Amino acid sequence: MVSSISLSGLSCIKPDGKPLFTNIDFNFTDERIGLVGRNGVGKTTLLRVIAGDMIPHAGCVAVSGTVALMRQDGMIHQDATLADLFGLKEALALLDLAAEGKASVEELAEADWTAGARMESALAHNGLSADPDTRLANLSGGQRVRAALAAIMMAEPDFLLLDEPTNNLDRAGRDLVIALVRHWKGGAIVVSHDRELLEEMDAIAELTTLGLSRYGGNFSAYRGRKQLELDAATHDLSHAERASREVAQRAQQASERKARKDSVGARSRSRGDQPKILMDAAQGRAEASGGASQRLRDARREAAEEALSSARSRIEVLQPIRMDTPSTGLVAGKTVLRLHAVSGGYDRSRPVIRDLTMAVTGAERILLAGPNGSGKSTLLKMISGALTPFEGAVDVRVPFAVLDQHVLSLSGDMSLLENFQQINPVMEDREAYAALARFKFRADDALCKAANLSGGERLRAGLACVLGAVTPPQLLILDEPTNHLDLDGIAALEGALSIYDGAILAVSHDESFVRALSPHRVIRLAG
Repeated sequence: MVSSISLSGLSCIKPDGKPLFTNIDFNFTDERIGLVGRNGVGKTTLLRVIAGDMIPHAGCVAVSGTVALMRQDGMIHQDATLADLFGLKEALALLDLAAEGKASVEELAEADWTAGARMESALAHNGLSADPDTRLANLSGGQRVRAALAAIMMAEPDFLLLDEPTNNLDRAGRDLVIALVRHWKGGAIVVSHDRELLEEMDAIAELTTLGLSRYGGNFSAYRGRKQLELDAATHDLSHAERASREVAQRAQQASERKARKDSVGARSRSRGDQPKILMDAAQGRAEASGGASQRLRDARREAAEEALSSARSRIEVLQPIRMDTPSTGLVAGKTVLRLHAVSGGYDRSRPVIRDLTMAVTGAERILLAGPNGSGKSTLLKMISGALTPFEGAVDVRVPFAVLDQHVLSLSGDMSLLENFQQINPVMEDREAYAALARFKFRADDALCKAANLSGGERLRAGLACVLGAVTPPQLLILDEPTNHLDLDGIAALEGALSIYDGAILAVSHDESFVRALSPHRVIRLAG
């Protein structure tokens, strides 16, 4: 039997009552589909509705076959264990009773005797070895993703539902995900902004405020089609703007002609050149004709405005986000950062960074590389002052800003405008609104609480607060900055960094982003 997922009239709303997506009709079959769209548009919500974790506001989902959802961080609930993640808690508990000789005959007949071995094998295949009672909260982000991959592989569903599966993974972990998707024989819906992973897809489905659209082929084919759509939308917008101007100009000319005729009629009436009955009849005809003409002009103006609004909405969906970056004023040859014999970590007996000496000069771009657990984020925390090294000295000699995947510098209980002005106190409301608008936070969006933003929106807000300043910091410290950005956000970040003239110290496993960053050198940490 061919497995399928059908969406009919599907609609979901946000907690504040605003629509997230509306009236979606779509069919998924036995193919690998990458689900893309801007942050906050509802991609994760759509996966959860398909998996049965959420009830839609309207419409229905029909599933033929089995589905398994891998969440972004692998967490089910705060106290969940590996056994919970695999859905084997009761099965393993029964095996423990059997080993102690406490299971009944009926229970022994229902026991899944291979459950523990299959779970251990699946974990090992994904580079993990841990007790089933291990709490997921005690695993690193990368380890939770690997565990979730193992659980979903063991379940062998007809449909894989993957939500940002490569987030928090190093190169080896990303290769595991790519291999899983590449060789998967059933259906798969993969929410991701990982361009390397999206190249493995049979099709791309894009979720926007206008609905869900399918594009045949992988990411490269999708990107080519989107550029054609943007070119067409730009042409349509230009035509709509020209038509709107012409309608307004003709309406103005008609209004001026009517004013002149009314003036002539008024003068003629005052002189009494014609009998009153003829003047009244002429005035009635003129008013009737003028009313019909006005209604026609109003209809044309409304049609032109509707066409212009539609064209602008298409551009809004298709146009990449632009992030303009002012100059930092960093002088070439200036020492930006110096580390001397630095050792540190969280356990003094086992420092993850040992005796590291390095310097950053001028507008250098440096990539910190290494597998998960090698100390990359730990080193960034020591440089930023969030963690004190056990030994050695850290000397940062220029203004700097840290942008990690969680944007911890933003206060969740403050609005974007308040966060922006806290970081940039010299900028007035008008300047702050304008800076936020350049990052697609317009009007009332600037008053939204940071805590209510999605992961990608939060990082975009952090970028706005830092790069939207009158004078940006001369050193940017980036810790996996693309993890929660959507494709447009990544493209905008890459564009902004391409003209950023300060120094950059970055950690990223996103090879497409690293190529765009073009680091001058790579420092590899072994852990």
